[in-house]
Amino acid sequence: QVQLVESGGGLVQAGGSLRLSCASSGRTLRSYAMGWFRQAPGKEREFVAAINWSGGSTYYADSVKGRFTISRDNAKNTMYLQMNSLKPEDTAVYYCAASRFGSTAVAGTSLYDYWGQGTQVTVSS
Repeated sequence: QVQLVESGGGLVQAGGSLRLSCASSGRTLRSYAMGWFRQAPGKEREFVAAINWSGGSTYYADSVKGRFTISRDNAKNTMYLQMNSLKPEDTAVYYCAASRFGSTAVAGTSLYDYWGQGTQVTVSS
């Protein structure tokens, strides 16, 4: 059984930064691609960023490109999302996920096999 646990969310002012972490347990996900998604109230879950198994390939939504950075440490079974220059529209519950399609940084929610419970990020104006 795989467990993904997000942490690092919170309240921050616009222009500020947060670093989210996603720790996996239960089995190794080193061969899995990993991704971050978010869901704001009343909206569908949307793709934020993804990284392939080795960390050599990343992919970002246009809305976060240049502001967010995804990374992973396979030795620690942990993935990160560094979020800079945060905007009020970044406010959402952020979820991490793991995909067995490990060789590429995939964006589609249907391609992900395991999901965390989410962490709230709130950006005040």
